[in-house]
Amino acid sequence: MAKRTLKELSPGQTAKITQIDAEGALKRRLMDMGLTRGSTVTFHKVAPLGDPIQITIRGYELSIRKDEAEHVIVE
Repeated sequence: MAKRTLKELSPGQTAKITQIDAEGALKRRLMDMGLTRGSTVTFHKVAPLGDPIQITIRGYELSIRKDEAEHVIVE
């Protein structure tokens, strides 16, 4: 089965994070924002110009750039 990333979700979809496919400072930044394995994330919308995307995780709204979202593997 191919890896599916947070970037590939459609508005309204909910998924569970299975992996952060990054290293170093980027991985630490994503984890500091609450994007950790086992967390449930809901994709809300895409900004008018296509970037960033808005998600809900751990009860708060978060905007994340698409290039960062492609490092978050979900199921």
